[in-house]
Amino acid sequence: MADSISQMIFDGGVKSGRQVVIAVMPLMKLLTLTVVGLVLAHPRFQMIPRATFKLLSKLVFALFLPCLIFTQLGESITLDSLARWWFIPVNVLISTLTGFILGFLVVMICQPPPQFVRFTIVMTAFGNTGNLPLALVGSVCRGSDNPFGLDCDRKGVAYVSFAQWVSVILVYTLVYHMMEPPLQYYELVEENNENDNGNDNEIQIEEQRPSLDLSRPLLVEAEWPGMDDKETTHSKTPFIARVFNSLSGRSQSAFPDLDLTVERDGGSSPRSITCMAEPRVVRRMRTVAKQTPIRHILQPPTIASLLAIVIGLVPQMRSLVFGDDAPLSFVTDSLEIIGAAMVPSVMLILGGMLAEGPNQSALGLRTTVGIIVARLLVLPVIGIGIVVSANKLNLVLLDDPMYNFVLLVQYNTPSAILLAAIARLRGYALAEASAILFWQHVMALFSLSLYIVVYFELLQRI
Repeated sequence: MADSISQMIFDGGVKSGRQVVIAVMPLMKLLTLTVVGLVLAHPRFQMIPRATFKLLSKLVFALFLPCLIFTQLGESITLDSLARWWFIPVNVLISTLTGFILGFLVVMICQPPPQFVRFTIVMTAFGNTGNLPLALVGSVCRGSDNPFGLDCDRKGVAYVSFAQWVSVILVYTLVYHMMEPPLQYYELVEENNENDNGNDNEIQIEEQRPSLDLSRPLLVEAEWPGMDDKETTHSKTPFIARVFNSLSGRSQSAFPDLDLTVERDGGSSPRSITCMAEPRVVRRMRTVAKQTPIRHILQPPTIASLLAIVIGLVPQMRSLVFGDDAPLSFVTDSLEIIGAAMVPSVMLILGGMLAEGPNQSALGLRTTVGIIVARLLVLPVIGIGIVVSANKLNLVLLDDPMYNFVLLVQYNTPSAILLAAIARLRGYALAEASAILFWQHVMALFSLSLYIVVYFELLQRI
């Protein structure tokens, strides 16, 4: 009897140990790739220049990632799967809302500098739903002993890709405006020198732009290259605050570059009649909407997602492109070969980003630790509760462990690297974004290892 009990304990220990190894091994693979990138980009060795890593990031963004998304999402999606996957984008919204609440708690507890209150909330709320989850799925599915079956990689990439469009829309609307520089921290500079027009004591707004040494960190190019091309007239100004401050009676002469006046053409044009009939608040909201760069969501990854969904949902087009007997299968196979370079490239770029080290930050140690704890330790626990509850309430309509794994990972990633690109675009808190993303990705190596072990154990019981 004692021998049988001992054997059961031994077998259970061996099984648990094997499960831990299976769970941790994917992260060890990603960590190895990251270390290789770090060594190659480290200033001490300078084996590969930063320009090469920036070129690689552009290849990932414009070629490798779109090819991977198109081949995997297009082959997986159907009308039936589209109906069953509805909880994936909803889960992104839930995780973001939960992150917002945690961000407010971090602000209340850690008391960041006033100019970084919105920044603290954004960095806590918005996680990486793109490159890092794709790399994690690709690593987990590599090998025949993975717990998700033969179609692991295809299904995992499809699930992650289906969630990306929600995140991109949120970034280019909500995050874009939340990351605008605070109006009260702009400098009003009084110039006493006389100019040719004889205007003395002219008051102008001086924008606080990033210093030159932070102008092009690799971090900015790591996930959404070419962000500087999206810069607009008001992208580095507190545009919303300036628009709505005019409602409070402040003279528009203080903000001469804002065109909020109603057309004065005698009321003959329909536009002037419409504007005259609009309340002032509505007119200003329309002005803000015009400055929202929603058009920029049509980038190569999102275009690949839309194209894959359209082709996948139309049976005639699907039979031409996807499948072993499809006439254009050679094209799909070629794109799949290109897309296979995405995971190693992303991890090499991450290593190059970490090689640059953290920038100096005015955010404060307490707030930095608060964001990391909330994002990497507290949010995943809440995410487990949400995903388990969704399964019990039959909101998850697909009996697939990989489906639940992707839902759980959406709560467990560091802040989106894209936030650093938005910080540069808005000219606000770029150094702080670079620093917090650096420390988050360092700590994520440990938090991801812990929670993936928990997830693998949990998926056997859901």
